[in-house]
Amino acid sequence: MKKTLLFLLLTLFFIKGINAQKLPSFDADLGKKSVFGQEIRIPYLDVVSYFGYIKEGSVPDEQRDGKKYYYLYLWIPVAAPEIGIRMVSPIPSYLSPGKEDFVMEDYSANFNERKKYFDTWISFERADVITNDSNFVANAKSANWKMYAQNDDTGDLPAQPSGKKYNSQMRISSETSNPSKALVMGLYRIGFTTYKTGEVQGSFIAQIGSVVKLPGIKIAKDLESLKAAMDGK
Repeated sequence: MKKTLLFLLLTLFFIKGINAQKLPSFDADLGKKSVFGQEIRIPYLDVVSYFGYIKEGSVPDEQRDGKKYYYLYLWIPVAAPEIGIRMVSPIPSYLSPGKEDFVMEDYSANFNERKKYFDTWISFERADVITNDSNFVANAKSANWKMYAQNDDTGDLPAQPSGKKYNSQMRISSETSNPSKALVMGLYRIGFTTYKTGEVQGSFIAQIGSVVKLPGIKIAKDLESLKAAMDGK
């Protein structure tokens, strides 16, 4: 048993070493253990990425407390025991979108400006909309939103070019005993802005991790685009 655990630890250290120049593994809270004083986490089974860019002079989706907020809307088709959200700005030069990733038009149009970045601050909310029908967009625009979590800084992600660890990450567990905090099928959004009042400008990658496969998950920068994606258009 001890030999097996030692092998596991050595394997984890080796993987961390070869991935030192990449984003760290996106690991879950669920099933977290401590072995020989080393925290062991299982990576999320499903990780979906969104490559985006906020250009200078962009109109925010909302202004709140003097800050400019932008949203990414998510349709999550099945219940999940845990969801992880993280955002990194700027997008590291070694990362590029894969076939399954979501890409914002402004990311492609401003590819040469992707080194610009902002101090990320993120939130995760759920709407009281759980049905994709002909009234989806109208219902979503008048929805009530339930806040699940917020995060400013994390030491788990690489530092920004300034040397400060101002990227953001959070893990949200489904509270099955509390319907208002359960991670059920439905409409969600990731809100992002900066910690300090000011402009949001630069490239970012947002990642959504889950301990179960989420077939049919969709992400878009506005509700109309999300509806089109959900309908396969």
